Amino acid sequence: MKVMVIGEGGREHALAWKIARSPLVTRVYCAPGNAGTALLGQNIPLKATNLETLKEFALKEGIDLTVVGPELPLAMGIVDEFQEVGLKVFGPNRKTTELESSKVFAKEVMTTGRIPTAPYKVINTFNEAIEYIEQAEQALVVKADGLAGGKGVIVCSSKAEAIAAAKSLMVDKIFADAGNRLVIEERLWGEEVSFLCLTDGEDILPLATSQDHKQIFDGDQGPNTGGMGAYSPAPVVTPAMFDRIVEEIAEPTIKTMAQLGRSYQGVLYIGLMIDQEGPKVLEYNARFGDPETQPLMLRLESDLVPLLKATITGQLKDCQIHWKPQASVCVVMAAQGYPGPYEKGKEITGIETAEALEDIEIFHAGTITKEGKIFTNGGRVLGVTSLGGDIAQAIERAYEGVKKIFWDGAYYRADIGQKALNRAYR
Repeated sequence: MKVMVIGEGGREHALAWKIARSPLVTRVYCAPGNAGTALLGQNIPLKATNLETLKEFALKEGIDLTVVGPELPLAMGIVDEFQEVGLKVFGPNRKTTELESSKVFAKEVMTTGRIPTAPYKVINTFNEAIEYIEQAEQALVVKADGLAGGKGVIVCSSKAEAIAAAKSLMVDKIFADAGNRLVIEERLWGEEVSFLCLTDGEDILPLATSQDHKQIFDGDQGPNTGGMGAYSPAPVVTPAMFDRIVEEIAEPTIKTMAQLGRSYQGVLYIGLMIDQEGPKVLEYNARFGDPETQPLMLRLESDLVPLLKATITGQLKDCQIHWKPQASVCVVMAAQGYPGPYEKGKEITGIETAEALEDIEIFHAGTITKEGKIFTNGGRVLGVTSLGGDIAQAIERAYEGVKKIFWDGAYYRADIGQKALNRAYR
């Protein structure tokens, strides 16, 4: 079968890498892809948001399955467009994707389904934001209602910071119309984890646990990014906690969405905060996480393609999923200046040397090939991903790979996986 992966990041490279290993797959296309996906199949120079042209290509080439990586084409309705002409596509439709594309809608779902989350207020004007912040007694988190590339959540340590955050979103429009409305909520404390599951609208197949590192600097300092690294499994999610997440959060979310007439088919990403009371929802995403997908795909023993097909056809109840027992760590190498302004076009060396190391895969994100050489082409550039017998060994191997790669201005966090390591030795 022919499979097309939509997107150009590390998540898409990891998905294409796993899909290409399926005995069911004869050819992989990536649109638009990157320098890494070009080694797995054929890159198609079509933007992920060019829905009509993507649909025409899929029809012309007889694509048997399309897997959508990023949130924006999902929010634009790519699944609806493809399904209307009989194309099989993995991902939730436009109405269902509002679980990610609208923080306000997500909170309404949590309220309706009695799903544990932080107390919140929907804000429609900047003056309303000021009034609410001034009377707040707890630390606050300010969230843009719409999509902001994973950067629309601002954790604040003071009222002044919260007001400044609201101003940047609502008045300065740093994320355009995404900040027309806000969700302001009490800050939750604990340890963040990512919980992903496949769902066909009725049944749920949880994936292995993972943990992202959002902030740009070591020690979870600085502004949020799209993610600076991840590891799997996340030891904070004990077997008992895993069951609670499924029973108290994942299943009620899917049930509530169905009751609202928005049957959810695809992968559901649940961002959680875990404290002594248990798990609480920070956010939902309607697609695979980036960079969580990289370690997950490296650990996945099962063939991914039948799982994706079963999600589409409503047959997940018949599926099982198997994982390698090893731990996996992904360290993101980024361009200097990210998540702010950064330069592109820096030549990258050492990728082949790093890939030659044992149990290392280099997943490309912001890369491009010119005249046989690889150059930076984005903020997050590479995800150096490893397998290890335990988390300590996986960390060691990942950073061994990182140190083999160079370009002018390369930046990475030096503490990816440290939380898991600390917890393992408590």
